[in-house]
Order: sequence, then structure tokens, then C-alpha cells
Amino acid sequence: MSMTAARETPRPRGLVLSMLLLVYIFNFLDRQILAILAPPIQADLGLSDGQMGLLGGFAFALLYSTLAVPLASVADRTSRSWVITISLVIWSGFTALCGLAQGFWHIFLARLGVGVGEAGGVAPSYAIIGDYFPSNKRAFALAIYSMGIPLGSAAGVLVGGYIAATVDWRLAFFVVGMAGVVLAPLFKYVVKDFPRANPVDAAARQTASDNASIGHVARILAKKPSFWFLAFGAASGSMLGYGILFWKPSLLQRSFGLSLLETSYFLGALMLIGGISGVLAGGFLADRLGQANKAWYARLPALAYIVAVPLFSAAVLTDNVTLAFFLFLIPQALAYIWLGPVLTAVQHLVIPAQRSTASALFLLINNLLGLGGGIYALGAVSDLLTPHFGTEALRWSMLGSQLLYVIAALLMVLAARRLPGDWVAEVEPDMEKTA
Repeated sequence: MSMTAARETPRPRGLVLSMLLLVYIFNFLDRQILAILAPPIQADLGLSDGQMGLLGGFAFALLYSTLAVPLASVADRTSRSWVITISLVIWSGFTALCGLAQGFWHIFLARLGVGVGEAGGVAPSYAIIGDYFPSNKRAFALAIYSMGIPLGSAAGVLVGGYIAATVDWRLAFFVVGMAGVVLAPLFKYVVKDFPRANPVDAAARQTASDNASIGHVARILAKKPSFWFLAFGAASGSMLGYGILFWKPSLLQRSFGLSLLETSYFLGALMLIGGISGVLAGGFLADRLGQANKAWYARLPALAYIVAVPLFSAAVLTDNVTLAFFLFLIPQALAYIWLGPVLTAVQHLVIPAQRSTASALFLLINNLLGLGGGIYALGAVSDLLTPHFGTEALRWSMLGSQLLYVIAALLMVLAARRLPGDWVAEVEPDMEKTA
């Protein structure tokens, strides 16, 4: 079947956004399930914190980050919905294969496969949302889509934790992996690409293809300082955000004495309440403040990062599990504020036809450093501190990493100064038929 989407009739935008959200939930469910299953996996396979950090970060981020760019370029030139569908099947299948692992390299290779699949899911989804929603509603739409992060993460720890505690950690991988494979045909039936111009002239078609090429989009972004500040600011924040998200289950079990099931309930509630409120607040505020001054798309994340530091630090240091929950709750929300504003800003640094590729180039930096580096770094530092702090090493590794949020805030302040001048205005399409 052809991957061309120019003649497809678009669906109502609310339905499209709902299906994109559902797939993104599976994206993070498959990603986060490794965190809640880390203790039984380490016990079964004899893995260190450093090795688990490689599995959760580098093994996934290596191909996820690099392949996202060419796959996004393919999506911009062909069909974004088809690229997402095929990617969903691949990453779900490799998630199921994680359940067959017999050692470090088995599960490492399976996680590489999960990264290969998920590489084609996010950037094209951003672009589809950008096509379906006008600019004054785009940050909130992207925030709704980004609810897949806390919802998928919560589902990962709740479903994975329950299955692992009652049956076996391997079954958890099989269940969530096969569920994603089953979802793929329904997603493709529902989600149609928004109609794009289809030049009949060969020269015009070639020009359109060249404009969506990786090199062309990269050259455009390279000349915009706001892109670099946004990308490295988000990457710095993500190093801490992804690192704490991955290692928090282990912290709760080692330092607070929670069981696997208690940990899944703690984290599930934390991500559902804090994560969802933070994502939606970021999108809502960005759409309103950003209409008057585009700098707010970067100022909001800067404020969130700074406020989160003392609260995260207090939560990590306390020994009271109830107090820890409430101390983690607000910074959990603040950790997700950046998603709607920053993702919207990146979409507006290029023309609509280049959105998937621009988003993928942003994600290349954010995920390679943030996801690939953060999880491994916290695990490696924990290994380094273990001779001195024993089971409390992970607590001190998390505490020292708070400096990353300070760096992220400074970079976002610099981005706010340049963003209005780098912003690309657009002519809004007729949205009535997709309302």
C-alpha cells in the first residue's frame, strides 16, 4: 500500500488527538515499565545500577535519537500516520522480546529495538498536531498529547508492578508489548494525514522535497540561537527528569523500604496527579501568555525548573514516605511544564512542511543527552558512591543532580530573549472541517 496521504480525508481533530495520545501512552508505558521492573530484573539477571542505567538510557536513546531524524524526514515527504503505525508495531514487538532476555546483552539488544521503533513515533505526531490545530490552540493540544508521558509512565509502573509482583516480570513485557501490536491497525484506520499541497509540476515537487530534507531544515535551525538554547535547556532538564523518573522506583524500595507493589501505587498516583496537572498547566499558560509575548514559551519552563529544585531536594532527603509523596508532587508537576511551550516553540521555528524534521532534530539533542545521559549518569554515580553511602548512594546521586535544573533554567532564559525574533508566522488553514 502506498504511503502517500495527499488525498486522504482528515478526521475530526479531537479524535485524531485522542488516538495520538493513546499511542503515546503505549510509547511511555513500554519505556517506563523497565524502571518498575528494575529490582526483579537486577536480582534475576545479576545486573548493576550502571548496567541498568545503560538499559534504561543509552541502549534505548542511541537509536531512538539518531533514527528519529531520517524517519521524520520520511514522514514529512510521505505519510506521517503510516510512519507512526509501522513504528508502533516495531517497538511493541521488541518490548515483548524483552521478556525473553537471559542476560544483559539479550535485554540490551531488545531495548535497542524498542528505541528503533519509537524513533518514528513522536516527531511525526507533533507535526500532525501542528497541522490539525491552529497556533493559538497548539500548545494546549501538544500538552494534551504530552499527557501520554505521565499516563504511560503511571500505567507502566502500575501494570508492570502488579504483574511482576503477582506473576513474573517477564509476563509484564509480553502483555504490554502485544497490546501495542493489536492497537496499530485501529490507529491507522482512525488517523489520517492532514491534506498537504500536492504540486503537479515535477520541479515544484522536487522543491517541496528539498525543503523538507534533513540538511535544509538543519541549516535553517542552526542559524536560530533560540533553537540551540531550547534544545540544550530541555536536554539539561531531561537529564534530571528522565534520571529521577527511572531511578525513583529503586529509591523508594532502597531508602524508604516500600515493596514493589507499594512503589507502583506511590509512583502511579504521583504521576497521574502531578504529571497530568503540570503538562496541562504548561500548555494552557503558554497559549495565553505566548499570544502577547512569544518569550513566555521559554520563560515558563525556566520558572518551573527553578521552583522545582528546593522541593525535589527536600523530597529526596526526607525519611518520611508520606511527606516525600507531597514534596515530590509539586516538582513532579513542574517537571512537565516545559512540554507544551517548548514543543510549540520548536514547531514555529520552521514552516509547516518541515515540522516533523525540526521536531526530530530537537529530540535528537534532547533525548541523546537527556534520556541517554541522565539515566546512565545517575546510575553510574550511584555505583561510585555505594562504597561510601551503601544503599543510600542513589539518594545522594539524585541530590547532586539538581544542578542540571539550574543550568536548564539559565538556558531557557537565554532562549526567551531570542525566540520572538526567530518565530515563523504562519497562515492558518481552514479548521472547520476538522473541528
